[in-house]
Amino acid sequence: MKPENMQTIQQAFTQQSMQFESSDMNFTNKDYLAYTVSRIMPCTTDHVLEVAAGTCACGRALAPLVGTVTYLDMTPAMLEVGRQEARKQDLDNISFVQGCAEELPFLDHSFDMVLSRLAFHHFAEVTQPFREMVRVLKPGGKLVLIDMEAAAEDLRITEDAIETLRDPSHVRNLSKAEIVGLFTENGLAVTVCESTPILVSLTAWMELTKTPEQVRQEIVDHMRTELDGGPQTGFAPYQTKDGIFFRQRWLLTVGAKSDGEN
Repeated sequence: MKPENMQTIQQAFTQQSMQFESSDMNFTNKDYLAYTVSRIMPCTTDHVLEVAAGTCACGRALAPLVGTVTYLDMTPAMLEVGRQEARKQDLDNISFVQGCAEELPFLDHSFDMVLSRLAFHHFAEVTQPFREMVRVLKPGGKLVLIDMEAAAEDLRITEDAIETLRDPSHVRNLSKAEIVGLFTENGLAVTVCESTPILVSLTAWMELTKTPEQVRQEIVDHMRTELDGGPQTGFAPYQTKDGIFFRQRWLLTVGAKSDGEN
C-alpha cells in the first residue's frame, strides 16, 4: 500500500535532499543525535531499521555502536545523500532500501530496534506505518519514534496550515497523547517520552524547502502579526538581531515490545 501523497513527498524531499546535511538545519545536530543514542541505549549486536530515514543521520549515528543498520526511504535522492555521507564515515555495516513505511519489505520479527525520526507528520495515515514497524520488530525489541509535537489544541489547525504552506508534503503534527496512544494501542510499553525544544531560524526553515517568495512573505506576515500582539500561530516566534526564530518541540518516545509477542 503506497501513501496517497507519495508523489508530493518525493518531489519535496528530492528538492530538499542536498541541504539536509547543512549546518543551518537541525537534522544532523550532533548534540541531539548524542542525546538520542543515550536514551535509546543500543546494543552492539542490534540489527536496526530506520524507517523514512531521509539522509539517514540518526542511523549513521547508531551504526558504529550496533551490528547492522538498514535505511529505508521512498525518495532515491535522500538515500543517495545518505550513501555519500556513510562513505565519508567509512561505515560498512549498513544497507539502503527504497520503499514505503506503509508496506515494509521485511519479514516479521526481523529487527532488534526500529526507529523513525521526523517523518510521521508527513504520513496521511499514521496507523499502518506504525503497525508495520511493530510487525518487523522482534519480541523484546525497541521501537523509537521522534517527531514534532503538535501545538496546543486550539492552535493546531493554524500551526499545520502554516507548516503546509511552507512544505506541501506536511500533513499533521501529532500530539503527545496521540503518539503515546500509537504505542499503547499496539501493545508497546512506553519507557521514554521526552520533549526537547529545538531552535529554528525562520529563514533557514523556508530556504530548505525552497518556499516560493510570495508564500514566504505570507508566512512572515503571520509571524510578525503574532509578534505585534495579533493571533497566535502555534510557533511562538521571537525576533532577534539575526531574524525571526521559533522552537520546535521534538518528542522522543521509546516503547518495548513484549517478549511474549508472537
